[in-house]
Amino acid sequence: MTNTPIEKCEFLHVHEESVRQMRENMPSEEALYDLADFFKLLGDSTRIRILYALLERELCVCDLAGLLGLTQTAVSHQLRLLKSGKLVKARRDGKTVFYSLDDDHVHDILSKGMEHLSE
Repeated sequence: MTNTPIEKCEFLHVHEESVRQMRENMPSEEALYDLADFFKLLGDSTRIRILYALLERELCVCDLAGLLGLTQTAVSHQLRLLKSGKLVKARRDGKTVFYSLDDDHVHDILSKGMEHLSE
């Protein structure tokens, strides 16, 4: 194990104006908790696989299960979580329910994540 130096200030000095400005601009604690919950939803590889499959087109539970090699029950469970987190939306056509990404923001987040990883 190597000893990596810990970065720290040479002396204690709070930059009060910077802290004040940031405190004014920080989102509420509730908003930050909601953001953390949002990222927790993205922290599961099965849910990411489902979202990535929905990047191109809407799919039903059967399509997603077949594509991803999962049971319909497993896919339905994950879709329920993604829907409650406003990452996917559902559209009924007769007896079939089709799922798609909720909006362009979800598409952008996935695309930016992949772009970041490929750099």
